[in-house]
Amino acid sequence: MRKISTHQIQEAVRKLCLDTNINLNPDVINALKYSYEMEQQPIAKDILKTIISNADIAAARGKPLCQDTGIGIFFINIGQEVIITDGDITECISKAMSEVYTQQPFRFSIVKDPLFNRVNTNNNLPPLIHWEIVSGDSMEIFFLPKGGGAENMSRVHMFNPLSSIDDIKNFVVETVRVAGGKPCPPLIIGIGIGGSFDYAPLLAKKSLLISISKCNKDDKWAEVEHDLLTQINNLGIGPMGLGGNTTALSVKILTSPCHIASLPVAVNIQCHSHRVNKVLL
Repeated sequence: MRKISTHQIQEAVRKLCLDTNINLNPDVINALKYSYEMEQQPIAKDILKTIISNADIAAARGKPLCQDTGIGIFFINIGQEVIITDGDITECISKAMSEVYTQQPFRFSIVKDPLFNRVNTNNNLPPLIHWEIVSGDSMEIFFLPKGGGAENMSRVHMFNPLSSIDDIKNFVVETVRVAGGKPCPPLIIGIGIGGSFDYAPLLAKKSLLISISKCNKDDKWAEVEHDLLTQINNLGIGPMGLGGNTTALSVKILTSPCHIASLPVAVNIQCHSHRVNKVLL
């Protein structure tokens, strides 16, 4: 067994929350630069150039990439041979995120009650934490601060199990078409297929943790991802919805076995400010 102190976790999460909101992942920057070179519309090229410049300025000045510093979402894989010492792990993660959001120029985006008491919590708490017990003696913590504009355009649909792959593709493409410029394209499209009504959206969000430079390990689903990316970019929505060839940078799909009578499909849209990072303890 291996012991990991909550003090270690808190410091690691503090650095993770800070870095993720300031530094855009290199694979996203590379995708933006590639799209800039391939883009044919002058306005779209100018927007992509501005997005890349914004990332450079944020990193150089230590400022947030986007004014919407998001709802704090964590995916945490804990090895079954790990023992957490010196306190409560959820509390230490909350303290770390609160410290970053209150001490940095990060916007507080969370309200206490979803309907009747929409008063700001003033510290961006609570975080949303998804736990998974895995083999080994380490802990892997992913942080995904998710902005409201992209999240609001996400959808889930319970398909008839006799539905075809084209039915699913049409649903995904239509979701992006209806979203238009609202989620701040170019986008990363996370898709969850299978599981259950609640699990498909979790798969869709979890797919956003995958590096956009990586292809699906299953050739059949890799082909679906490629075809969807082509169809989405053919919509002509373009960067920030002002037209162009670059509506999305990547499409990622995660699947799960499901009930014989069900075929749940979820689409979780992410904006061009695709902030995701991880730390390994």
